[in-house]
Amino acid sequence: MAATTDDEPPFWEVKTLEEMTREEWESLCDGCGRCCLVKLEDVDSGEIHFTDIGCKLLDAKTCRCRDYRRRRSRVADCVKLTPEAVRTLSWLPVTCAYRRIAEGRGLAWWHPLVSGTPETVHQAGVSVRGRVSASEEDTPSDDWLDRIVKWPNRPPRPPRR
Repeated sequence: MAATTDDEPPFWEVKTLEEMTREEWESLCDGCGRCCLVKLEDVDSGEIHFTDIGCKLLDAKTCRCRDYRRRRSRVADCVKLTPEAVRTLSWLPVTCAYRRIAEGRGLAWWHPLVSGTPETVHQAGVSVRGRVSASEEDTPSDDWLDRIVKWPNRPPRPPRR
């Protein structure tokens, strides 16, 4: 899908999340995989903590779901992103394109629709590639607290010049 032509602005600058076609909606995912990391919620404060543990369906090399079509039937707590969900889920990473659009921030330079290549999300250090320590199936839940990391909800480094 072409991001834009010289005469018209890209769809994400003129359409609301609700107005996007399914193809446009799906293309907003930059393929970082951050939302597929195991997250822990502090029951007292409600604060969300990311871990470096991947969902059992996360391919840590491609940063994509191994069974995207059936993910919600295979992973009980897999969340389907909708415009409403994007506006209310506190755990969506600050880098998430859906969140960025909902907040009026537009797409970042590393986003494939902006850069023209899916590699920039990895080059920018936004993706989970090389940062996932294990799958949730391989890590006892008693060890998850020891796997909390800060980077998934931080912006990436600036672009190289």
